[in-house]
Amino acid sequence: MKYSEISHFSHPQHKLRFEHNAFPFKCDGCKEIGIGSRYKCSICDYDLHMQCAIPSPTLVHPFYTKCSFQFMSSPPGNIPRYCNACEKDVNGFVYHCKSCGFDLHPCCAKLPMVLDDGEVKLYLYRKVSSPCHRCGRKGRSWSYRSKCKSYNLHVACVREMVVENWDHVYVAGGKGRNKVVETSVPGLKNTLYAAHNSRRSKGKVKKCCEIAGLAVQFVISAVLGDPTALIAGVVGSLMS
Repeated sequence: MKYSEISHFSHPQHKLRFEHNAFPFKCDGCKEIGIGSRYKCSICDYDLHMQCAIPSPTLVHPFYTKCSFQFMSSPPGNIPRYCNACEKDVNGFVYHCKSCGFDLHPCCAKLPMVLDDGEVKLYLYRKVSSPCHRCGRKGRSWSYRSKCKSYNLHVACVREMVVENWDHVYVAGGKGRNKVVETSVPGLKNTLYAAHNSRRSKGKVKKCCEIAGLAVQFVISAVLGDPTALIAGVVGSLMS
C-alpha cells in the first residue's frame, strides 16, 4: 500500500513523503542502492525504499516455505551476515528467520515472482541450470529467467553492475538530478550478442539482443526496489 506521507520509526524528526525520481539513491534503512519510487525527507536528505518504509512485520517466502522471516532494523548477532537472495552483505534493515538463520534484504524479500511488460516475461528462480548472461556461471544467487530460457541474469550480478558503477553514476550525474549518465559495464552487450550469434541471422540476433536488453533493464529496476517502472535513463546507461 502506498501513502503520500508517512511517519517512520527510523526518522522520527520529520515525516517522509512519497516521490518518484529516476536518479539513484542510497536507502538509509537497508543501506542498499535504490532507484525510482521512494519515501524521502527533503529536509534531512533521508531516503527509504518503499519496501523499507512500509515493511511487513513477518513474511513467508515461496522459496522458503518452512521459514518465518521477521523484519528487523539491524542484522542480529555480532557476525557478518549476507542476503540469501543476492549474496551481498546485510548492513541495515533485514528480514531474518531465527530457525534457519536466513536473511533477506527488504527489496530482495519482495522481488516479484514474475516481471511482465507484455513482450518480455521473466520468472524468478532460486537456482537455474543455465549460465548467467553477465558472469557466465550457473547456479549462484537467485535469478530471473525468460520463459523461452534464452535470457538469465543473477540477482547478485545486477547488484554488482550497479555497485561497480555507483560512484560514476551518482556523482557524475549530480545528486537528485534526472539525468542520463554515460557509464560502462564491459562486455554485457557483447555477451548478450554472443549468446545468439552462433545460431541466428544478423537481423534476428539484433532483435534478440534488444529484447534481452529490455529484460535486463526490468530486472535492474526490480532489484533496486521499483519493479513497476523502467528507469530508461540511468538504468539504460548501465548497459552502454
